[in-house]
Amino acid sequence: MENRQVIHRQHLQQLFDALIHRGYELIGPTLRDQAIVYDTLTQVEELPIGWSDVQEAGTYRLQQRDDAALFGYAVGPQSWKKVLFPTQVKLWSADRQGREVSLHVEPPIAQKRAFIGVRSCELHAIAIQDRVFLESGSIDPRYQVHRQNCFIVAVNCAQAGGTCFCVSMDTGPAVESGFDLALTEILQPDRHEFLVEVGSPLGAEILEQVTHRIANAIDQELADQVVANTVQHMGRSMDTTNLKELLYQNLEHPQWNEVASRCLTCANCTMVCPTCFCSTVEDTTDLTGNHAERWRQWDSCFTMDFSYIHGGAVRMSAKSRYRQWMTHKLASWIDQFGTSGCVGCGRCITWCPVGIDITAEVRALRGEEITS
Repeated sequence: MENRQVIHRQHLQQLFDALIHRGYELIGPTLRDQAIVYDTLTQVEELPIGWSDVQEAGTYRLQQRDDAALFGYAVGPQSWKKVLFPTQVKLWSADRQGREVSLHVEPPIAQKRAFIGVRSCELHAIAIQDRVFLESGSIDPRYQVHRQNCFIVAVNCAQAGGTCFCVSMDTGPAVESGFDLALTEILQPDRHEFLVEVGSPLGAEILEQVTHRIANAIDQELADQVVANTVQHMGRSMDTTNLKELLYQNLEHPQWNEVASRCLTCANCTMVCPTCFCSTVEDTTDLTGNHAERWRQWDSCFTMDFSYIHGGAVRMSAKSRYRQWMTHKLASWIDQFGTSGCVGCGRCITWCPVGIDITAEVRALRGEEITS
């Protein structure tokens, strides 16, 4: 219990104020465009208080709760990837004056940011992107700067979404590591408090500036019940036994044709995925030809041009593109980076316009009957 404290709901603003005083830009969940999205915050009241989300394959809608929970939802359409690996980044610009050309390389912006409300599956996703951008032999300097200036306030999930399967992927719902502070929201008729676990020396420093008390056995028991209840209500499950081998051995399975008949190759699944990292570069010039810029922007293995080489696109069909995505995510990713590329957040299921369910696709490859 020595590193566990309790913050009352009325004192949570002190945490926000302490981080802002330290120069952090706070980014966390808020309501916008009929969804729970990540945006800049300054006040606790900007959180999605009393709101939840209902998610199923191809379905997302907000639903008002009968309480004042601050984190009573699963995950929205955005992930922390949008901050650590932005959708669009200018790499350099060049200007020509006569015969002279000047080149300006855009430096990474070292903005201190505090992430509020990071779930366990998302912490695992960040760790996966760390391996891709920091630990695979080639460091992305922009990602490195964003990551080094990041303070993480994690939250243990009190509610599983209809498409969540983090238990199957061993990525949640309990937060275990990779955070500075971790909160468990304890909400009962007579109390609204947060059990706080300290995960770093900096987290301990910040907590000292917030009114708190030492946690007792009852606090810990209530927090454990929150997580245990979430475990029991996962919306989906995936059997990961020999999953890599299953995919490698079924590259011509008829299920790929079936899923291709529904797939729109719209790339929604890769855009909302917290671990997908495909990108492309685009060069632009002004009408005079004297100013040029190079931008990096998100791309997807579902786009036709992604696999284009001098002779044409390698993966022309929807079948080949969906197979590439799913096989990479659940099989060859393990060969490349040592883990699966899926954290079980369920976003790809929720935000697929036609409701393609990756857990159902795995069952089909195993020869199991799909009932939903």
